[in-house]
Amino acid sequence: MSSSPLRRTSLDALHRSLGATMTDFAGWDMPLRYGSERDEHVAVRTKAGLFDLSHMGEITVTGPEADRFLNHALVGDIASVRVGRARYTMICQEDGGILDDLIVYRLAEAEYMVVANASNAQVVLDALTERAAGFAAAVRDDRDAYALIAVQGPESPGILKSLTDADLDGLKYYAGLPGTVAGVPALIARTGYTGEDGFELFVAPEHAEKLWQALTEAGAPAGLAPCGLSCRDTLRLEAGMPLYGHELSTSLTPFDAGLGRVVKFEKEGDFVGRAALKEAAARAQENPPRVLVGLVAEGRRVPRAGYPVVAGGEVIGEVTSGAPSPTLGRPIAMAYVDAAHSAPGTPGVGVDIRGSHEPHEVVALPFYKRQK
Repeated sequence: MSSSPLRRTSLDALHRSLGATMTDFAGWDMPLRYGSERDEHVAVRTKAGLFDLSHMGEITVTGPEADRFLNHALVGDIASVRVGRARYTMICQEDGGILDDLIVYRLAEAEYMVVANASNAQVVLDALTERAAGFAAAVRDDRDAYALIAVQGPESPGILKSLTDADLDGLKYYAGLPGTVAGVPALIARTGYTGEDGFELFVAPEHAEKLWQALTEAGAPAGLAPCGLSCRDTLRLEAGMPLYGHELSTSLTPFDAGLGRVVKFEKEGDFVGRAALKEAAARAQENPPRVLVGLVAEGRRVPRAGYPVVAGGEVIGEVTSGAPSPTLGRPIAMAYVDAAHSAPGTPGVGVDIRGSHEPHEVVALPFYKRQK
């Protein structure tokens, strides 16, 4: 265990003033919840929620060969991303194992922002720095240059519109544009990790508190609630979104994780992990790996990460994430299971919860999909 003190976001004092329960998350002191995590979850599904995500890792890549470099370093076709758009992608090891999943924004012709998970930000920074050798591209650690505030939920467009003259109606999903929100310069991105419409606002740390307060006031009539990491986890679980360290890891390739679509073999030039990923793709065709499925508990006991999934007395998989679902009113889980047991409705599937075989229904992911 590292003995270094926890890092604090620029909103730390504000979280404490709101009575947040704080927790260590990837070396950061972050709000877990402010009151009831269930109420926070429901607020995001039905109204809007406000999150501090300043622990995420922003890495800026600039230079005339920034596009070629990112195509080499990552598995996606980043060169084809238009200015003002974003792409979900991954960075893999030479053996195809997933180092992290990322969102990459193209801010200008020769400028990108790579957003890594907090737990992997240093690993991603180190890998990009190493892979930049030989390219006319510079990799810059911008983790201290940004605070990140997200407003998520069906009421979020209306709340944000009241604070900005940026063209939110024209802002597509997975796009970003520079603008001003409550007088604060921001990169306004239409992205999120909740399954709802919403926005992530990248701002200078010294502006974070002003922006948070303005959003809080503007959102009060619409039922906006401050939200912690606990409900962020149940929201992404309902939406079937993977979490690094649970559904994704260095021991899995994107093909093992059912996300082979992010790997673009057809792009120009070689990329790190290409040969291993070609083999993984062929293996997945011939001998399907375990499949990521949804499980809905028939009882009240909650399946947790690491619990065995069983059928006919045999272990057929493992739970990667599990929690009570406020939306479904029952415990749910994501799990990797043998392909033979992955079809929705497969009978006889259960989770071994401390020695007891608890029946679960196999369902297709996601558990929840918002009405467009």
